[in-house]
Amino acid sequence: MEKIYLDHAATSPVLPQVAEKMMQVLTGHFGNPSSIHAFGREARRILDEARQVIADSIGAQFNEIIFTSGGTEADNYAILGTAEAAAEKGKHIISTAIEHHAVLHPLEYLETKGYDVTYLQPDETGLIKAEDVQKALRDDTILVSVMYGNNEVGTIQPIAEIGELLKNHPAVFHTDAVQAYGNEKIDVNALNVDMLSVSAHKIGGPKGIGFLYVRNGTKLKNRNFGGAQELKRRPGTENTASIAGFAEAVKWAQQALVDKPKQYSAFKQRFMEILKQEKVEFQLNGNAEAALPHVLNLSFPKTDVESMLVNLDLAGIAASSGSACTAGSIEPSHVLVAMFGRDSERLRTSIRFSFGIANTMEQVEAAARKTAEIVRKFQQQ
Repeated sequence: MEKIYLDHAATSPVLPQVAEKMMQVLTGHFGNPSSIHAFGREARRILDEARQVIADSIGAQFNEIIFTSGGTEADNYAILGTAEAAAEKGKHIISTAIEHHAVLHPLEYLETKGYDVTYLQPDETGLIKAEDVQKALRDDTILVSVMYGNNEVGTIQPIAEIGELLKNHPAVFHTDAVQAYGNEKIDVNALNVDMLSVSAHKIGGPKGIGFLYVRNGTKLKNRNFGGAQELKRRPGTENTASIAGFAEAVKWAQQALVDKPKQYSAFKQRFMEILKQEKVEFQLNGNAEAALPHVLNLSFPKTDVESMLVNLDLAGIAASSGSACTAGSIEPSHVLVAMFGRDSERLRTSIRFSFGIANTMEQVEAAARKTAEIVRKFQQQ
């Protein structure tokens, strides 16, 4: 039985060229990038080249990229660092009810410290309106954090529109682009964002590495203390091998930015076409137009999400109930709660399928037919 991996929104397989590059660095370039001798200078060269590749991928400057341990650290640094740096100007923050927990939990922490957080609610497609951000803005608003594309339902937010309305407001604008990066063309200047979070393992890079883009002039208070690495903003000897691997994944993602999203969108459409052909009842969770190409979240009435996932796994299909960070939790998806309400049946019947480089149309078609077969058993009971 062929196993079909449709959970790329949780993590993606490491690309062969990434693994090869990391092994080269691990075995041949072990120097500390902070050392001034030849071994250190070679490691620094690798680090600098990777930083430039990544900066170029989002239209940023070389010195605006801070390497982190991943998206979670990047989000935490952006939110907590901004809150502390701007506390004297105000303590009001605007975010949304559908953010990743790497954003929501730091915000909840700040609320215990006296900060006032406004959580904007989405419509039933998971979309946040830019005018709602405008209405929520206050003189003491110091930070606006709105994710680029939702990790559970794939809805893309109007980041450029929000960035435009914030141009005349002193609030710092942060976006969690972990799920969107590599699947959407991103230009930080066109978006008018001040900070942007990314993680490598979503695009075929290694786990445990990411970056935070911080626009020059943006005030951010350090969260860690030690050496002068990362422009004195994130101390600790850099993970040179993983950073080099990250850059290789970015090179591939940039080259594939035209063809791959089209392919993923075709996968989504074909998956739903087969479900319709098989006369399976389902509903799309998310926005049909403004959506990440690789994320497909479907609700299957009369099913049970836990039983569905077990049956899919037995059939060789890896899917998810939503965010990988809440897998196994008995709590319903906070994203679906925000979209449909706590009493909605969709909280108990929704599955996320997410596509990536490892998939073929043949796999997607096979997975759709197996899914239809499983769902039909539930719906015919």
